[in-house]
Amino acid sequence: MDDIQNQRDDRNIPIDEVGVKRLSYPITVLDKQRGRQETVAEIEMTVGLPHEFRGTHMSRFLEVLEKHRGEMTLFTIGRILREIKRRLHAERAAMSVAFPYFIEKVAPASGARSLLRYDCRFYGTLDGTADFVLTVVVPVTTLCPCSKAISARSAHNQRSLVTVSARFNDFLWIEDLVAQVEASASAEVFTLLKRPDEKLLTEQAYDRPRFAEDLVREVAQRLDTLPQISWYAVSTENLESIHAHSAFAFLKREKAASGRGSPRLRPGRSGGRPSPKS
Repeated sequence: MDDIQNQRDDRNIPIDEVGVKRLSYPITVLDKQRGRQETVAEIEMTVGLPHEFRGTHMSRFLEVLEKHRGEMTLFTIGRILREIKRRLHAERAAMSVAFPYFIEKVAPASGARSLLRYDCRFYGTLDGTADFVLTVVVPVTTLCPCSKAISARSAHNQRSLVTVSARFNDFLWIEDLVAQVEASASAEVFTLLKRPDEKLLTEQAYDRPRFAEDLVREVAQRLDTLPQISWYAVSTENLESIHAHSAFAFLKREKAASGRGSPRLRPGRSGGRPSPKS
């Protein structure tokens, strides 16, 4: 049959990214407590298309993914990207793997156990060099310092969504990023709480007020203590309880070289988008 995609295109316009997206696919990721966790990811796989080709072969993305079915890690994504580049004769390949990840949490007073969802993403690119970013979204509670200072009774609080993206050059668990964020907030969020837990967490939040600015700075200070992280970006969106808008703060930092090598697509166990170059 004629290979239509390989027909020559004379418009002289290269395409930055072409491929497949919104592909729902079962994956297995490494779990710090249980070894492995099965989940379902939304996958995007793309290549850069040179100007001389009319199109790319979409089916080859899926063939490569099927060949590497199973555990999804930094190392697996590196192999997939190398094979996509080779099979599609591309100079650049990228892959995004977004998935829900569940961590068992223990309520602070009652000891009630429940699972909490964290939205995660692995994002890898391979062109002249390779790159890999892990992104985790962590829900927490924040209490407004201003509201506490000016109010005779109580203070307004809200749920906040903290997004952390990180490059790293050594082993990094998803749970380790989550722990740094939760320790920086006014209080943690849980799926299951009893009344003694609610009392304890409400009082804890009142004693640890945080602006959006405070929260991203607290997270940054904690990430600076993790030697395997070489670059990170932190943002928070406070879903305000008494305002008709969200409060937002964002920062990113390139840490000093640790002498442990580049955080590239090397064998590893964890590892997302915004683009690390943003």
